[in-house]
Amino acid sequence: MLTSYTPAELDRFRQVQQIAYSCAEETAAWLAPGVTERQAAAELRRRLVRAGVEDLFHVPFAWFGDRTAFRGFKVPFQFFPGKRRLAEGMPFVLDCAPVIDGYTADIGYGGVLGEDPVWEQLDRDLSELRPLVLDGIRAGHTLDAIYLEVDGKIASQGNDNRHRVYPGRVIGHQVTRQRAVGPKGVTMFGFGIRTLQTLGREFVGEAIKGRSPLWADGRMSRFVPPPGLWAVEPHIGHGPVGVKFEELLVITEDDAYWLDDDVPHVRRWNARLDATS
Repeated sequence: MLTSYTPAELDRFRQVQQIAYSCAEETAAWLAPGVTERQAAAELRRRLVRAGVEDLFHVPFAWFGDRTAFRGFKVPFQFFPGKRRLAEGMPFVLDCAPVIDGYTADIGYGGVLGEDPVWEQLDRDLSELRPLVLDGIRAGHTLDAIYLEVDGKIASQGNDNRHRVYPGRVIGHQVTRQRAVGPKGVTMFGFGIRTLQTLGREFVGEAIKGRSPLWADGRMSRFVPPPGLWAVEPHIGHGPVGVKFEELLVITEDDAYWLDDDVPHVRRWNARLDATS
């Protein structure tokens, strides 16, 4: 169930999100030609554990090359890290969702090893989606309507919506503080055991109200979200190149805002604007 959080609780969510981004940045700096997706995901997980992460909302993911755009993905197991090796000029996406003391973050970090003008333009296009999502929430639009607004923007840019390939076609999902019991750090089907318990309760609770904890473009997302936290993850592609961001969005009774503006993709976009001004 969605809920309002105190400033102290939001600070804890923000701290966990910062840890997630820091570990993703460190892993990105560690990447080199020849590294496989599985090795990258394992390195990301090791760094998260060393940073104090106790549990996982889902296991870390790494995608390289055309897999950053989910080309050819048909079944869920294809999302898991594989044997694809990184090469110079190849895009990559890292995705992780750490949990500390029940506080959860879910982040996506995109990059390219070296340079790729297609990726650079795609990243510029991605930057236009962050304010679009926020404006839609502040305007009181329903979640499915915002999804379609994002779809329209992506199409106008000449790009593909790739978050529609995720199970459930989700562009986001609600985030709550986990209060489940059971072993920490144990995963099943890519999700933490405690996550599965929490999600089960949330699906039942939201279904009673005729809605879903997953943000997609269907009838179950046809509602104006009440106060709470959402992990938002627009994912776009152009040919074999894909890029995404994922971060936490705070919704209050009368406003909405991103939990933290000091995140890697925003810093990158700001630096690019500064360089051209």
